[in-house]
Amino acid sequence: MALAHNLGFPHIGRDRELKNAQDAFRKGELDEAGLRAVGRQFRASHWQAQKDAGIELLPVGDFAWYDQVLSHSLAFGVLPARLQGHDVAHAQELATWFDTNDQYRVPAFTADQQFALSWEQLFEEVDEAKALGHAVKPVVIGPLTYLWLGKTQGAEFDKLELVDRLLPLYDEIFNRLAAQGVEWVQIDEPILVLDLPQAWKNAYERVYNILQRAPLKKLVATYSGGLEGNLGLAANLPVDGLHVDLARAPERYLTVLDRLPAYKVLSLGVVNGRDIARCDQEQTLDVLRHAAQRLGDRLWVAPSCSLLHSPVDLGGEDRLALAVQKCQEVAELTQAINQPVAEVITFEPSRADMARVNRVAAARELRGAALA
Repeated sequence: MALAHNLGFPHIGRDRELKNAQDAFRKGELDEAGLRAVGRQFRASHWQAQKDAGIELLPVGDFAWYDQVLSHSLAFGVLPARLQGHDVAHAQELATWFDTNDQYRVPAFTADQQFALSWEQLFEEVDEAKALGHAVKPVVIGPLTYLWLGKTQGAEFDKLELVDRLLPLYDEIFNRLAAQGVEWVQIDEPILVLDLPQAWKNAYERVYNILQRAPLKKLVATYSGGLEGNLGLAANLPVDGLHVDLARAPERYLTVLDRLPAYKVLSLGVVNGRDIARCDQEQTLDVLRHAAQRLGDRLWVAPSCSLLHSPVDLGGEDRLALAVQKCQEVAELTQAINQPVAEVITFEPSRADMARVNRVAAARELRGAALA
């Protein structure tokens, strides 16, 4: 049976309630306990909304008071001394997150950078979600993507050299999550869709050979493009699953399927998380039925990327409503291919059929870009 999961969910609230609570906190109108209570309320309601929509494995750790990169910087102790005790979120440089309009706070690394696990929020959220009876999949930004997103300051050095100092924290995180009863963790590595320098490509295999020791199943998530020249690298990483963005690169589907090791889960991002339009259900089901025959229980269905970056809905700035719709779409598609109907059992499209599917998907993408 295929599994419906989600990579991430909006956190600000339908009417920007989180920002309003943060503004009240800064003005002294709300204390820290009150602000934390607002966060818990949002997380609980958003997990339930996804579950009600039909998502079986819920993301945890996608909530952020400002942005996910800043959350990781705080967790890793990446905070310049000059900012201690000040409003970090407004003091750091901003950059745009991949193919979205959303911004993140750029971590700044020094040549003598030290890392230390200094924030408990991820583990607290796992406990919250499990106490509510949810099946969870914690989400973390991968170590190489996190370093890539940062900048160097002070003496000139190669920030890739910091990876060996960072890996013990990931190992600690994964071991603690396993102790909490977590089975799967999602590791976001969107830089795998970029044309990376060879040194960074070489680092991937070594880094993930080290991380595989932790007693957790690991899903490496790529999005915001196709894997292109990094497909072989990503497919063969020593992890238990790979997520690919078929909304951005539908033509890569068969190649990904052929390159995937026989033991590995494949998460197909078939619902476009960056488009308000619904996917073409007939064409998408053709792909998913073919994948289900090849993969069986190793097929997961998902949005193409985290819904944290969902575009505005037709009714206004309502990412939450659109994200719920996308979750429902993922669940509907998963339920459709899990139905024990004869067509699913006998369906085996030719490569010509799959080429037609890919052409239609690519045409939809071009139409969407023209309207953007």
